[in-house]
Order: sequence, then structure tokens, then C-alpha cells
Amino acid sequence: MSTTTPDARRAVRTDRAPAPAGAYSQGITAGPYLFTSGFGPQDPETGAVADTVEEQTAQVLRNVGAVLQAEGLGLGDVVKVTAHLQHLRRDFAAYDAVYRDFFPAPHPVRTTVGSDLMDILVEIDVVALRTGETAKSSG
Repeated sequence: MSTTTPDARRAVRTDRAPAPAGAYSQGITAGPYLFTSGFGPQDPETGAVADTVEEQTAQVLRNVGAVLQAEGLGLGDVVKVTAHLQHLRRDFAAYDAVYRDFFPAPHPVRTTVGSDLMDILVEIDVVALRTGETAKSSG
């Protein structure tokens, strides 16, 4: 974690999530918000990708959670989710069942779309809100 104020825009980096494959940050803080990049289902230690949408969804959310955790946040701080599914109609119910296990109520707002993904079934990015308590402990 950085010692800059929560109002500063800065990159967030953790070894507990897959390293960027291009010119982007794992996350960016801006004011009270943390924005994550879209994460795929790669295991950050091995690079392995599971076969099923359920396993991939769980790994994606663990990857997203690792970036949040690097800033003292958790999935309960997420206010917006954007999810991409390779096979929207086929996989939505299975993806949604796993998703529900990761996000407490009230659930964040969410957009789920079908996308042409490169050799994966799920990609997710989130926006989290730093509350007064997390701002004090992270700033």
C-alpha cells in the first residue's frame, strides 16, 4: 500500500493476482474508488485456467478480491460489477450461482454481457467504494 492520500490517483499492484499482460494496471485508486482491470481466470501462481465456467468464475473473483485486499477492501465494498461471458446464454445460470457465493447482500449493481473472449469463459472488473473506515486505515 502507498502512503499517498486516498484522493490521489495511483496504481494498485499485488502478486496475488495475475500480472498485467499489457499496458494496464491491476487496479487504480481515484478518490474514494478502486477500479480494477478485467481479470480472467488464470491462477496467479501457475497460470493455469480451469475448464468449467463455475471454476473460472471462482478464480476470477479470487483474482479481483486479491486486488481489493491489497487496499484493505473486500468484495463487500464493491458497488459495480461488469462481467463478460464467452457463452452468455449457456453459462449465465452457473456463473450467477458462483457469483452469489462471493458477494454479500446488498449485491452490487451488475452488467453481464456476452463477449468474444480469448480462450477463457469469464472476465470481470469491479468498482469498489472506500468507506470512511477503510479510508482511515488505508490512507
